[in-house]
Amino acid sequence: MAIKARVYKASVQVSDMDRHHYQGYDITLALHPSETEERMMVRLAAFALLADDKVGDEQLSFTKGLSTEEEPDLWQKNFSDEILLWVELGQPDEKRLRKACGRAQQVVVVNYNDKSDLWWQQNKGKNSRFDNLRVLHFPEQQVIELAKICARSMQLNVTIQDGEMWVSGELGEVALTPTWRGEQ
Repeated sequence: MAIKARVYKASVQVSDMDRHHYQGYDITLALHPSETEERMMVRLAAFALLADDKVGDEQLSFTKGLSTEEEPDLWQKNFSDEILLWVELGQPDEKRLRKACGRAQQVVVVNYNDKSDLWWQQNKGKNSRFDNLRVLHFPEQQVIELAKICARSMQLNVTIQDGEMWVSGELGEVALTPTWRGEQ
C-alpha cells in the first residue's frame, strides 16, 4: 500500500513592504512522503516572497510538485493557461531548466541547503544563458529553524522588508535572509 501525503493547513498573512503587497492566504499543503518539512516550509516561504496581487486562477499556486515531473513546485498561469512563473526547488538538472525556461515567462530556482552552493558553482555559467532564469537561495541553518515552527495547522505572519523575511507563528519566530544568486 502506498504511503499517502500528509495535509497541512496554513493561514498566512503577508506584509511585503518592499513590493507593497499585503494579503492573507489560506493554503492547503500536501507533504509528499519523500518530502521533508524543511522543503515544504521553503515552498511556503517562496510562495510568500513571490506572491502578488493577482487573484483567482491567475494567482501563484502550489502544484502536485514531487508527484509529477510535468509541473514545478509552484506556478502562476494566466487565463490563457500560459505559465507566467515557474518555481522549482532544489538543484534541477540542465534538461529540466531548459524545459522550464522554454515553457514559462519567468523561472525561479529556490536553493535551500549547503549542497546548493556546489550546484550553483557548477551551473552558474550554463544558467546564465537563460534570460528568464533567477536563482534564490535560503541559508540551510535558517531553513532548519523555519521547520521548527511547522505544525499541521499554522497561523503565520510573514513580514518582508529590505530583503529580509520574518516568519512568526504559534511555535516561534524565524528570520530569513533570502538572496538572489548572481545579482547585486
